Amino acid sequence: MRNLFWMVLFFCFGSTLYGQGNYVVVIHGGAGNITPSNVPEAKWKLYQAKLTEALYKADSVLKNGGVAIDAVVAAITCLEDSPLFNAGKGSVLNAKGQVEMDASIMNGENLNAGAVAGVHHVKNPILAAKAVMENSPHVLLSCQGADEFAAAQGLIMKDSAYFVTASRYDRYLKLKERNRLKKYGTVGCVVLDKQGRMAAGTSTGGMMMKSYGRIGDSPLIGAGTYADDQTCAVSCTGHGEYFIRYAVAYDMTALMKYKGLPLQKAADFIINEKLESVGGKGGLIAVDKQGNVTMTFNTQGMFRGKLIEGQKPVVAAYK
Repeated sequence: MRNLFWMVLFFCFGSTLYGQGNYVVVIHGGAGNITPSNVPEAKWKLYQAKLTEALYKADSVLKNGGVAIDAVVAAITCLEDSPLFNAGKGSVLNAKGQVEMDASIMNGENLNAGAVAGVHHVKNPILAAKAVMENSPHVLLSCQGADEFAAAQGLIMKDSAYFVTASRYDRYLKLKERNRLKKYGTVGCVVLDKQGRMAAGTSTGGMMMKSYGRIGDSPLIGAGTYADDQTCAVSCTGHGEYFIRYAVAYDMTALMKYKGLPLQKAADFIINEKLESVGGKGGLIAVDKQGNVTMTFNTQGMFRGKLIEGQKPVVAAYK
């Protein structure tokens, strides 16, 4: 009878017990001063369409048997190719009027990771980060070395003019005249696939008018990106210096692993208590091994979306 009981239990619940559940995709397009007055309806529809497209790009990978890491890349390359977001095409300019892009990716199955920082010519920095992870002995490459590595890997390279949109350049000139730094968004994706594997990725152009050579949290494993199949996958967006100092992405997994906090409580503590208490602004997206999702932020808005297998995608921007 005991053997029969376990056989019935396996056939009824085996897929859940062994992580064969529905896949989950979560994305963000940056957090900040995102309100209906700053993002009018016509522009929001453009964001809505692109966020939805990115979710479906990841969905297409997963429903055809693809793994979490490839779904993350599919979603982020879609956002990098859009001039709407501060990543890839549409990246902001530094104090010298140049584009410097950062990206990272992490595989929760084996904790492998790759990242690039300060690249100028890689069309899709997330692909360069993945190449570092898969085809080099390193985790992080920067500046000209990262560009040269990406080119040697056969990735598409672009002239600097490709990344600069008219609206970004106009904004740069205004901020340069006033000598002001402006925080802009980031894009990211976290995925739980049907086999229970998780992955996370983040890509950004950084801050408008940032100092030449400044590197934020997005390419730093444990600050802007982290994934561990035992806990969760995380991608962050916001004022990077705070996310670096407080190791936000890793802190999510640590709170879950060592203190036993559930996903949402861990996110609430980090974003709404820990960062808020020191003036840190931003947000994060995360998914845990049970498929629970959080999209938590302490700014006025965050472009975000999620897709659960078999359900329609949901996207949002405001609180």
